[in-house]
Formats: sequence, structure tokens, C-alpha cells
Amino acid sequence: MIIGGFIFGVGFAGGYLVAGGSTPTPVPTATATASIMPTFTKSPTSTLTYTPTITATATHTATATITPSITPTPSITLTPSITPTPSITLTITPTPKVRARVLEQANCRYGPGLAYLFEWGLYEGDRVTLLGRNQEGTWVYVDPWTYKDYCWVSVKVLELDGDIHTVPQIRTLLPYTEFYYPPKNVQYGRLSTGEVIITWDLVPMSYDDDRGYLIEAWVCQDGQLRFTPVHVWEPPAIIPDEPGCSEPSSGRLYTAEKHGYSKWVPIYWPPYNTPTPSSTAEAANGLQ
Repeated sequence: MIIGGFIFGVGFAGGYLVAGGSTPTPVPTATATASIMPTFTKSPTSTLTYTPTITATATHTATATITPSITPTPSITLTPSITPTPSITLTITPTPKVRARVLEQANCRYGPGLAYLFEWGLYEGDRVTLLGRNQEGTWVYVDPWTYKDYCWVSVKVLELDGDIHTVPQIRTLLPYTEFYYPPKNVQYGRLSTGEVIITWDLVPMSYDDDRGYLIEAWVCQDGQLRFTPVHVWEPPAIIPDEPGCSEPSSGRLYTAEKHGYSKWVPIYWPPYNTPTPSSTAEAANGLQ
């Protein structure tokens, strides 16, 4: 192969010269230089292996010591057995209702007496049922069949169909009004005749509303304390009262107007043996 190359070179040069070329410039001959290429050899890759180190740690487990508690045994109290008492069955005999027929036109009132305000009108032939009575049995508290409420009426205008004494003795409340105040400056005295005189300041009222004053008194009569209502239009009021009762007499005073009654004020009843004026005029001038 080297020889062939050589021949090729000689032929090329001769041809050049024949062509009349200039003196050839020597061409440097390339010298092959051997280059050393480093060769890398793959080293095995080291693998990091983690080996955990186990350290034994002593764990202290507390052991609870249970001390049994002592539960006291309750003492037993013996309860004596109760021998049942045979029950008594009461036989209640209902009280028969007492009814009445109205004999004539009459006023049914808020209390047992003519001293009280009118509440309802009764007419001949009306029927009523008796619910109660006053101490003497002269007035009865009734349920009129023609009225939605109850009121007091005199037995003088009734024809009863039963015994009035089977009806209970009762007292009832009065209608209350706030339109007018109670009487003030109440004074009292006892006359030489034994009667009690009471006076007070007038309460201003309109002509249409004015119904005067009401006194509810418990006075001694025939050795017995009796309830006595009294109506007056203005002071003074004179009320009979006798000695000889085991309980003292007493009273209370209301202002009355067409809607009802004010709060009552007490009347401090004078003892019977109190020295007294000899006349109404003297009593009015020297009340205690």
C-alpha cells in the first residue's frame, strides 16, 4: 500500500512539471501522532446501607395497689306495721234547694238591707234560688233566673217553697270603686241616751254619682251583737247602741257612689261608760 502511494505521487509530480508549473513549494508531510484517549473504567457505586441501632430503654410501669374500701353496713330499723283502720263511708244527704217566687216588684241589692245600692230589678212571678241569708233571716242572697249574677232581696216579697233556716248564713263583698276616696277626719261620741254619734268631712262628688255614705255597724241589741247597715246622705250619723254585750260594738264607714263603694275606714266605737255630751249639738262640738 505504501508503494502504491509512492507511485501515485511521482506520477502527479511529473504531470505538474510537464504542464510548465512553477517550482513546487514543499508540502509538509503530516506525521501521524498517536493521541492517547483516556479510558474511563466505571467503578462500582458504593451503596450506603443504614443499619438502625436499637438501644434498649428500660420502661418502668407503675403497678397500682388497690386497697379495698370498707362499706359500712346500714343498720336496719324495723318499722312496725300499721294495721289499717277500716274506712268509714259517709253518706251525704244533699240539702234540698230552696226556691221562691217573687210576689211583687222589688229591688235586688248589693247587701242585706235597704242601706245598700240597687243591683237588679225583680218583678211579680220571677223565680229565684236561695243561696244564703243574713243573721236574722230577713234578707236572702238569691240567684234570679232572669239575671246572670246574684243579689240580696227581702223575704217580705218572696213566697218560699222551703225552710229558710236550711240556707247558710253568709256575707258577701261589695262592689269597689276608685273614683272617690274614703271619708276623712272621722270622729265619734256617745250621747246621754246611749246612742253613738259619728261625723266626718264631706267627700266632693258629682250630683249624678253621689249616693251618700254607708255605715256597717255591729251594735248591741237585747244583749246580742247584731249587724246593722245604715245609709246617710251627710254627717252626722246617729246609731242606737245598748250595753250588756260580751263583745264591743264596732263599725266602718264607706263613701257610696253609683258604681260602688270606696275603701272603708274604721269607726273607733266609744265604750258605753265613756262620759258623753247630753245632746247631738253638744256631741258635734265636743267629739272625741
